[in-house]
Amino acid sequence: MIIDSHCHLNILPIDKVGDTEQVIQAAADLGVGRMMCVAIGPDKWQEVLDLTDRFPQVYASIGIHPCSDETVVAADEQIIQAAIHPKVLAIGEVGLDYFHQSPDQQDLGYQHQRFRQHIRIAKQLNKPLVIHTRSSTPDVLKILREEGADQVGGIMHCFVEDLATAEKAIELGFYISFSGILTFKNATELKAVAQALPLDRILVETDAPYLAPVPYRGKTNQPGYTRYVVEEIARLKDLPFEQVAQATTENFCRLFSLPNHFR
Repeated sequence: MIIDSHCHLNILPIDKVGDTEQVIQAAADLGVGRMMCVAIGPDKWQEVLDLTDRFPQVYASIGIHPCSDETVVAADEQIIQAAIHPKVLAIGEVGLDYFHQSPDQQDLGYQHQRFRQHIRIAKQLNKPLVIHTRSSTPDVLKILREEGADQVGGIMHCFVEDLATAEKAIELGFYISFSGILTFKNATELKAVAQALPLDRILVETDAPYLAPVPYRGKTNQPGYTRYVVEEIARLKDLPFEQVAQATTENFCRLFSLPNHFR
């Protein structure tokens, strides 16, 4: 069985992929039996928690996306109250994004403060982190080190950085999660990273509804398409599909201390 380590079930367009029951069934038909739905702000937390209550296949992560503006804040107690739900596995997605909000144009201190807040809460709750980084990786790694994020580890979500960055993240206890971008023809450098990394540090994801893999590039993504990311890793590493599927599932279960019977 395959686990989609990062998706946004609560914002999938029903007119394109069907309702949640249909999406989960379509995923199961492709061998994707579990998924982590990531909530990106306080206004979405309850939606995601409700999905975990309705569907045994769905886990959750709670956080505030770095692209949320400075008015989107939550007290520690508010985050903790949402995150103690038994099916919340992680804190995130959190991190820094200088691509959409350039530090040359505005003070992004609020991003740093929010990021540090989430790391502290993750450590308090002993839950791994889900990290978003874009045009900000040196600062992300610096803050992870300063705040002792290696105590909980986590996921470098939708990884598109170089091998040196992956290795630094792994040293901090993080797993490297590849999305549909890995299947794109022009992702040659990223393919080389996937080839070089040890299989026991790799996860797979869709980031649905975004970044659909080949052969669905440009269309609405959905959790079932994680299968095509697994296929690409198997091709790049010259390994059987089943071995990569099993290894990435075992990695997810190890990170989140889940019973590894999802095969």
